[in-house]
Amino acid sequence: MEVGFIGLGLMGRPMALNLIKAGHTVHVWARRRESMQPLLEAGAGDCSSPADVARKAAITISMVADAPDVEQVTLGDQGVAAAAAQGHVHVDMSTIAPAAAQSIAARLAGRGVSMLDAPVSGGEVGAIAGSLTIMVGGEQAAFDRVLPAFQAMGKSVTRIGDAGAGQVAKACNQILTGVGVAAVAEALNFATRSGVDAGKVREALLGGFAYSRILENHGQRMLDRNFRPGFKAWMHQKDMRIVMEEAHRLGLALPSAAATAQMFNAMVGSGLGEDDSIAMLKLLERMSGGEGE
Repeated sequence: MEVGFIGLGLMGRPMALNLIKAGHTVHVWARRRESMQPLLEAGAGDCSSPADVARKAAITISMVADAPDVEQVTLGDQGVAAAAAQGHVHVDMSTIAPAAAQSIAARLAGRGVSMLDAPVSGGEVGAIAGSLTIMVGGEQAAFDRVLPAFQAMGKSVTRIGDAGAGQVAKACNQILTGVGVAAVAEALNFATRSGVDAGKVREALLGGFAYSRILENHGQRMLDRNFRPGFKAWMHQKDMRIVMEEAHRLGLALPSAAATAQMFNAMVGSGLGEDDSIAMLKLLERMSGGEGE
């Protein structure tokens, strides 16, 4: 399969590499030339713009920061739609608001391009391992066509429904993971401040109903003080902003998500935005009178 990939950051680079490893022909473009270099060395085709990517591949994928970036690379002067042939499929794997995904999909459809919104969960570790969870919204025919590419990047691929449905699923994911990170950080900070071994507490909790993958994986990283970003706090802040904006639009009460969103705001405001989201523990330590380093 011939695939174009736009956006080669923390997540996009390993995802595109996994497409190459799976035997797909990949053409790439990124705003920063240095981001492209590892892909070019792995055999990817060099493109000068998103439009150039669309000229060379009938399926394009974007992995960028937020909705304005998706609009720019798809509908801008040098965007995918400027060069895509009729029947082109564009897959956006960024995390954006469901309403934004629906709007972009509708405008692309007017130019003969089908769009799938396909956000992911699994962080940098999952992107590298090709074990991402991929949640997809869009037409079944487009999904079937892109499925081999999805399977090269993820181990769980689910079509949720029509345009925007993938982003709804991702918002649900971010509620659960955001609140989960906050809960684990609170529990471990509580244990430490109580004068007991937080590692032993975690070990005990893993054997009961409190078990979660966040407690298992992120809890250990918190204990190891490993805050190297696999998913930066500012990105989780952005995702929780999307959740709360959608809740406001729908008139929904999301009290746990709202409190967690405020904690991510505080992380970014206190200089922890470039750390992994699990640096929530550092913020809680500071709030509890510790140094939080």
